[in-house]
Amino acid sequence: MSKEIRTAEAKQRARRIAGRLAERTDLRIRDRILAFPEELDYRNMEWLLIEKTAWEHIRQSGLKPRLVFAHPRILEEIPQSSLHYRGIALLSRKRVAEIAGSIDGWESMPAKSRVTSDKALRISRLYNAVISSIIIDNTNWTLENGYRNILATMGITEDGSMRNLIGQEAERAVKQLLLDWVFANELTAEANTGKEGIKQWALKNNILMKFGSEPDISFVKDGIYVTLIEIKGGKDPAGALERLGAIQKTFAEAPVSCKNFLVVGTVTDTMRARLDEIGLEGYFFIDDLLFNDRIWEEFMNEIFHHALRII
Repeated sequence: MSKEIRTAEAKQRARRIAGRLAERTDLRIRDRILAFPEELDYRNMEWLLIEKTAWEHIRQSGLKPRLVFAHPRILEEIPQSSLHYRGIALLSRKRVAEIAGSIDGWESMPAKSRVTSDKALRISRLYNAVISSIIIDNTNWTLENGYRNILATMGITEDGSMRNLIGQEAERAVKQLLLDWVFANELTAEANTGKEGIKQWALKNNILMKFGSEPDISFVKDGIYVTLIEIKGGKDPAGALERLGAIQKTFAEAPVSCKNFLVVGTVTDTMRARLDEIGLEGYFFIDDLLFNDRIWEEFMNEIFHHALRII
């Protein structure tokens, strides 16, 4: 990836994160937590997984418990409060989902998911267990520490969302460039829509090109996959193994004679070793394809000359 591309991405990511923090969603959520009209019962701390030592620290500091420890009633009625407690606990949404359940849709404005009492309890218990541990490990813990954690978590979450968005845009960009190239080289007729809304185009030699998902791009002849292109444009190294699992699943369902290609945003050392084992014809980096005309032509040559043999 060139220095210019890295700089442009860094600027875009910084603007997005700064804009998200400037909205001060955290302050609006904090105000709603304080204004919640019900009297909250924290007496059964063991039930809520609040450590007594942590509770005593908060009580002696004169802090309102609801600003530190999650309560299922608040999560149930104000799902966005998850952002507040998750932030203090420094937990990612993915980690919360792995341990206690998905919170997708909870933290948006307005919330897109209804929260059941059972799930609110599970999530609040997770938050409280982690928050208690943080407070006990730091005897000088203050609410200001918690607020800094919230801002840090918001930044990390937004950075992850940005990486996912880059991956989605990469898929759309590659598909559009490939389609433009195919039409420019007069390899196809007009498009038509196949099953489940999948776009498909008839190419030479009775080959059908399809745009879908898993695989992202496929070339089919006589009902059999002959070439597949999977696009994983995400650049977050932490999600590399998850992307690898999806790649392996897609290619495992293709016949052994199929020529498989991969377009990626990044490749870790572990991922590279595994890719060498799954029978790829080759993989290309998304930035090379989008910003280097020579490599794009090499990619097209690999697909349409060597694999499909229609040019």
